[in-house]
Amino acid sequence: MKLPSLKEAFAAVEERLMAVVETDVLTLEEASQHIISSGGKRVRPQLLLLSYAACGGTTPMQAVDLAAAVEMVHTATLVHDDINDHSDFRRGKMAVHKRWGRTFALLAGDFLFTKVYELMAPYGNPFNVMMADACVKLVEGETLQAHAAKTGEIDRETYKKIIARKTASLFEVGARMGAAFAGATEATVEAFRQYGYNLGMAFQIVDDILDVIGDPEALGKPVGLDVAQNRGVMVAEGGVAVMGGNGHTAVAELPDEDPVKRMMIRMRESGAIELARMQAIELAERAREALSAVPASPAKEELLGLVDLVVDRTM
Repeated sequence: MKLPSLKEAFAAVEERLMAVVETDVLTLEEASQHIISSGGKRVRPQLLLLSYAACGGTTPMQAVDLAAAVEMVHTATLVHDDINDHSDFRRGKMAVHKRWGRTFALLAGDFLFTKVYELMAPYGNPFNVMMADACVKLVEGETLQAHAAKTGEIDRETYKKIIARKTASLFEVGARMGAAFAGATEATVEAFRQYGYNLGMAFQIVDDILDVIGDPEALGKPVGLDVAQNRGVMVAEGGVAVMGGNGHTAVAELPDEDPVKRMMIRMRESGAIELARMQAIELAERAREALSAVPASPAKEELLGLVDLVVDRTM
C-alpha cells in the first residue's frame, strides 16, 4: 500500500464530511459546514486510515465513511462543548452558537451526530457496536468532567477517567476499527486499540497544557478556559499547590483583577506543567510500544510520526 492512495482517501474524507450534511434546511447546512470547513488537525480519521493500511488494507476508499464518521462525532461534540464552555471561537472562527444562537447550535450538533448513523450504517456489525460504545464513553466522560468541575472534586484518578472516556475513546475506536476493517487478527486489533488509547490520552494532556501556555491565535480559541472552569490536567495535578491547600478555591475568590490570569501564572510556577508533560511523554511511549510487533510499512511510520506530532504540537 503506497501512501499517495491514502492521501486520496484523506481528501475524500473532507469531501464526504461536507457532502453528508447537505440539506434543504439551510440553517443546519450552513452551521454544519461552518464548523467542518474551519479545519482542524483531523487526527482521528488519519488514525483510522493509517491503521487500516498498516494492517494490510489495500482499498482505503472503502474506509472513507468510517473515517468520516469518527471525525463527525468529534465535530458534533465541539459544537456542544463551545456552548457549555461559553467559548466564542473555535479553530479561529466564530463558534456556531455565537453566530446562529444557542438553539440552532444545539440542533446543529444533534444533526451532526445523526449523520454519524448515516455514515456508519453500511458497515453493520461489529463496527456500529464499536462506534456506539465509543460515543457512550464520550458522553460519560463529558458528564464526569462537568460534575467534577462543579463540585471541585477533581484529582489525578478522576482526571484520568474523564479523558479516557471523553477523548481517548475516539482515538481508540478509530485505530481499532481501521485494523479490524483490514481483517487484522484479534491480537493485532488489540494492539492498535492500545495504541489509539494511549495516543488519545497523551493528546488530551497536551491539549490541557496548551490551555495554560498556548498561543490563542495559534490555537484558534481562547486559553484559560479549563482553569476558569476548574478542570483540566493543571487543576488535577497542581490544584492543591496553586489554590491554597484544598484545591476548591473558586477563581473569583482570588485577589487579583484578572484571577484566571493570576491562577495560570501560579500553575506555570508550580511545576504542574512539567509533571503533566512527563505523563504525556510516557503515554506516547506506550503508544509506540503497542505497535512494536506490527510489520514495518510506510503507514506504520506515519503512525509513529503521529505520536511525535501529538506530543510536540503547539496548537
